[in-house]
Amino acid sequence: MIDSYRRNVTRKREEITRLQQGKAKEQAKIASLSGKINSASQALSRTSSANTAKSKVREIERYQKDLAAAEKKIADFDNKISRKHKELSDEQKKVSREEEKGNKKIQRESQRQAKAYQSRMKQMNRTLDKHEGFHKSTIATLKMLQSLPEKIVVLFLASNPADAQQLRLDEEARSITDMIRKAKHRDSVSFESRWAVQPMDVLQAINELNPTIIHFSGHGSDSDEIVFQDTNGNAKLVSKEAIVQTMMASSCNIRLVFFNTCYSYKKAQAVTHHVEAAIGMNTSIGDDAARVFSSQFYSAIGFGLSVKKAFEQAKALVMMEGLNEEETPELFVQEGLDSDELVIVRPEGLEQQPLQPTMKY
Repeated sequence: MIDSYRRNVTRKREEITRLQQGKAKEQAKIASLSGKINSASQALSRTSSANTAKSKVREIERYQKDLAAAEKKIADFDNKISRKHKELSDEQKKVSREEEKGNKKIQRESQRQAKAYQSRMKQMNRTLDKHEGFHKSTIATLKMLQSLPEKIVVLFLASNPADAQQLRLDEEARSITDMIRKAKHRDSVSFESRWAVQPMDVLQAINELNPTIIHFSGHGSDSDEIVFQDTNGNAKLVSKEAIVQTMMASSCNIRLVFFNTCYSYKKAQAVTHHVEAAIGMNTSIGDDAARVFSSQFYSAIGFGLSVKKAFEQAKALVMMEGLNEEETPELFVQEGLDSDELVIVRPEGLEQQPLQPTMKY
């Protein structure tokens, strides 16, 4: 493009030169006609012949007419020269822009080559550091897994008051037990259940069993309450704040709280201020969906999968069973944590080694 613009500049200059030459010819013609008009006027002033006078008048008029035509041509030349100067200026700007682009392109190419050289040097350094990085990553993962307890306790707290709709909680507990029994690391998971739970039973069971996971199974209310039983076996509502306070007072070894109750997502979200992760339901959930979801979740946990993977697998099974409630469970994690990195069950066969004191899980 720049060669084309340069040719245009040359052509515009040549056109301007030709126009200026044409203007100069007309200017010379005007000078000649002015001289002729002057001579004819002097002759007219000296003659006494009427015929000569008429002849000189006609001659002067002819010269004046030619003079006017020449002046008009000069004006036309001036207009054309002015336009050509503007066109020349535009073409020169195009040349300047293309030259600037060319300079920038050269500069970018120089910078690209410099970066390519730096990239090759960095690649060499990365290659040298690659094996060391793999080694450190493997050691870190091993230490994280070794920091997990050899056995975890899942505390299943069931409440099915006589004056409330009866739920098939025994089927849920049986299904969870069966799925854990089939898991790869089944010996690393202890499933403990407490039935007809009253408020006083919760802390007693936590203190007694020191659980890693607490699982609430039963009824929940749309007012953020969970339903336990009173001494007569009837419903007793416990507030979200009370549940959060209980987790705060007991969260030393608790890593996950599972609310398999209706309308429990706010409780789950709130307790993550004190435990690493929680699961709750954003609306009501049916018996079958609750059973399928929870049993698959604990199966995946028993295979050593992360909390996120277990949660996603549990949702997938609800979908495969055609229960249409896979969007009801919600997973919450403590701020700053990644649910895909939260592993609760320690794989069997890992020898315990000293850990770095800065690591905490």
